[in-house]
Amino acid sequence: MKKLTPTLLLIAMTLTLSLGGLSRAEAVTENALSLEILVNGTPLDELPARGTTYIEAVKYAEYSIRLRNNTGSRLAVALSVDGLNTIDAKTSDPKTASKWVLDPWRTVTIDGWQIGPDSARKFFFTSEDKSYGAWLGKTTNLGVVEAVAYREIVPPPPRQPVFKKDRDDASGMRSQESAAPSAAGKAAPAPVDDFAATGIGRKIDNRVTRVEMRLESSPAAQLRLRYEYRQQLVSLGVLPSPEEEQALARRERARGFDGFEFAPDPWGGK
Repeated sequence: MKKLTPTLLLIAMTLTLSLGGLSRAEAVTENALSLEILVNGTPLDELPARGTTYIEAVKYAEYSIRLRNNTGSRLAVALSVDGLNTIDAKTSDPKTASKWVLDPWRTVTIDGWQIGPDSARKFFFTSEDKSYGAWLGKTTNLGVVEAVAYREIVPPPPRQPVFKKDRDDASGMRSQESAAPSAAGKAAPAPVDDFAATGIGRKIDNRVTRVEMRLESSPAAQLRLRYEYRQQLVSLGVLPSPEEEQALARRERARGFDGFEFAPDPWGGK
């Protein structure tokens, strides 16, 4: 049996054709790749702020990560939650990490930590001290989901024999092409019990298979999401406080006209 190399990846078996129509919580996208967090199958709203993108974590809710390949090439995606690779829970750099494989224009939904060739354990929002990272003693990067995608290197097709007439035609085509204008060219921090992190939950079926691919050296896309509970999003200024929400709701109901009357005189006519 051929020895497996470090370039081995994992391909998810639950692929779908496309995302379909996105809800108002549009996927975070960087050309080649899109990323969404789903709770009960519904994407959570993304909240751009402070130079990053946040989502509001729902305490104790199970969640999934949906990735979409927006290219005509296969992509290999290193996906981490809380700084831990979702396949092996390691903290290696994305280039050498185990990866999920997405066929051209396909999507895949990752529901949990892959614990074997045919099973995973669900992601769910919990506190830092009850997180999978805390159980592993790796709490430096809690609250982050990150995906880094690499394109597959496809070898060129083998050269075919060319007969004389074909050579003449090809030569003529090359001369026409040459005349055409060219295009412009540390120590882990102590976990706490009121910040969001991800736990390792119930066991589910998730069969995968190993494949081998050659990848480009530079990533085609790199996406990162921060997740926090509402209290922390308010503290960060990403979401308004309850008082601000009430005031904003009142202002949203404001109208310029409501019936006809003369202006009251605060001076009593004096």
